Amino acid sequence: MAELPVSWMGATAGTPVATGFLRFMATHLRGGTLVVVDGTGTHRFGDGGPEVTMTVHDPVVYWDTLRQGSVGLGRDYADGLWDCDDLPTLTRVLNRGLRPVTAVQDRVGQVVGTSTDWLRRLRPPSKHVDRNNIQAHYDVSNEFFELMLDETMMYSSALFAEPGVDLATAQRAKLDRLCTKLGLGPEDHVVEIGTGWGGFACHAAARYGCRVTTTTISDAQFRYASKRVVEEGLADLVTVRNSDYRDLDGTYDKLVSIEMIEAVDWRQHDTFFATCAGLLHDRGLMALQAITVEDRSFERAKNGTDFVREYIFPGGCLPSLEAITRSLRRATPMLVVDVEDIGRHYAETLRRWDERVTARADAVTALGLDTRFQRLWHFYLCYCEGAFLERHISDVQMVLAMPDWEAPLSVREAPGT
Repeated sequence: MAELPVSWMGATAGTPVATGFLRFMATHLRGGTLVVVDGTGTHRFGDGGPEVTMTVHDPVVYWDTLRQGSVGLGRDYADGLWDCDDLPTLTRVLNRGLRPVTAVQDRVGQVVGTSTDWLRRLRPPSKHVDRNNIQAHYDVSNEFFELMLDETMMYSSALFAEPGVDLATAQRAKLDRLCTKLGLGPEDHVVEIGTGWGGFACHAAARYGCRVTTTTISDAQFRYASKRVVEEGLADLVTVRNSDYRDLDGTYDKLVSIEMIEAVDWRQHDTFFATCAGLLHDRGLMALQAITVEDRSFERAKNGTDFVREYIFPGGCLPSLEAITRSLRRATPMLVVDVEDIGRHYAETLRRWDERVTARADAVTALGLDTRFQRLWHFYLCYCEGAFLERHISDVQMVLAMPDWEAPLSVREAPGT
């Protein structure tokens, strides 16, 4: 590796203190072993497996990590200031080691959030800010996402029936699970909030014969999905709109939103769900797939920041199951009629995405996306994989019903019949 511009002698004056403090904290690691190799030697912390090695090329990493947590750690990784033999495992070991600290932070967050929420509600993000945040991520490059994703172009958790299933098959299985839960058929008109690259809309129309109106505020996704609909011969069934979900009108039989709510600020949860309910018939159904954070961590996370929120998804906010149900109760007449946790499948999905990007590094570079960008995304995908494996975050499919929805009768066959 080329010599880095910041030498051991040139590190910030706070680095020795940060190094000593973090090493002291690391002596309390449990549930895994962290090996740190730096200019002063090799240091082992923790006990048992899994074991992971972190090689620190510049001690400023310690200072940045102490000051900014995952934000500094991730930025320094992107800048090449440290390396690791297994980033998902590093995330898991650190997650376990920091549980006592995050437990305290969660309790503080609950107290602070309750007392200051009213002030933050005075200035919720605007539609303009929301559009800018979405475009900052999704408009990076359609070609880049084609390299990372499979042919379905689904940028959400897949559903693996077994380990050997390919990614495209697993993504279609996820889509079929959602469509089946909604009981989609040719008589349905579905509205989708968050088009992505048109994966759900095209799948639902082609396989289940329903009409789909889908909307996005990413210009790049709008262009891609519109072209895809025409190329797949579905223009008579699928309408793609470049509109904010709050500007949708009409009444629909079913509504789908796949991992879009994470881009909705917590101050707008009630608006989001009220808008969804307002788009549905009284007998309507909504399918929501959402990345969720632990209930106890929501109050801290919603007003804080981390690597993903700082560098990948500006303005993002992971809801918790409790936050979703509270919002539904406040803002809608909808009932939760089905919940399925598919978080264990997301870790595998992320691993597959990272493998694809890594294997296509030359093609990514040819798009003008440099080494720093590629390291940033490698850290992002691995950081999230580890968080899913540790179940700090998860993924759920929820079915929400309007008041007049009638559940189909399910009859269990008697033994011997």
